[in-house]
Amino acid sequence: MVQALLPYPRIDPVLLHLGGPFEIRWYALAYIVGIVLAWWGIARALRNKTLWAYPPFKGRPPATEDEIGDLVVWATLGIILGGRLGWVLIYGTVLCSVTPDYAQFCDGLPMGFLTDPIRIIAAWEGGMSFHGGLLGTALAVWLFCRRRKLSLLSVADLACAFAPIGLFFGRLANFINGELWGRAANVPWAMIFPHGGDTPRHPSQLYEAALEGLLLFVLMQIALRLLRAHQRPGLLSALFLTGYGAFRFICEFYREPDTQFIGPISMGMALSIPVWLAAAALFWAAYRKPKAA
Repeated sequence: MVQALLPYPRIDPVLLHLGGPFEIRWYALAYIVGIVLAWWGIARALRNKTLWAYPPFKGRPPATEDEIGDLVVWATLGIILGGRLGWVLIYGTVLCSVTPDYAQFCDGLPMGFLTDPIRIIAAWEGGMSFHGGLLGTALAVWLFCRRRKLSLLSVADLACAFAPIGLFFGRLANFINGELWGRAANVPWAMIFPHGGDTPRHPSQLYEAALEGLLLFVLMQIALRLLRAHQRPGLLSALFLTGYGAFRFICEFYREPDTQFIGPISMGMALSIPVWLAAAALFWAAYRKPKAA
């Protein structure tokens, strides 16, 4: 057996034990930090007058800082509800029937969420789907923009420009939890995860943090600040979905699949296809009109 050359840092998933059932987990903290930093980044972008000096904005950002603050509440609910329900519908029912390691999430699924609805928002139990969270957030942004009469595509572009921050911290939390580990590997940085058996594996959570988080964030900021892609509403959102789908597809080659879809195609790979289709629709929306002078 090839031994892992890089030891897995055993970090307690619980940051603070407050007594009784009250505790602060790294997983929950990652979501909070990701959302707050994305909020801060959007607020700074709104204050950058050079970003909004040209058509179609003409000096007026697509939303105020107060409106973005309200949107954060809506989006947070969308992330939690969509992520949890998405995990149950996309992964949970399949994983619970074939993977003993997920038994802690599976008690009574999916009917357990009907008899005990509070579990829908119990993100601290684990089990969150990015694709479900994406749909939940998209619905929240659509409802919010419709109610406040804001430009949906421009507000969505702002959200997508900073969404990789949350992905970065979320994947780091997956690593701390020792979940979503990679496939068996003999690379020098392979690790033996606490619940992954005795086989050295790729630290695929860190790969995803680097690609879906850091690299995608840099690319989105270049598109926003240098290429001024936001001047075509919908273009930043299309680039985000394209980049995430591509990086997730690549990382699936190194990540132990949650479940197979068809043959060698994992569920994560398969779910990149509707993400790319949505990106194609946004590209069409962004380029259907000539760019304003």
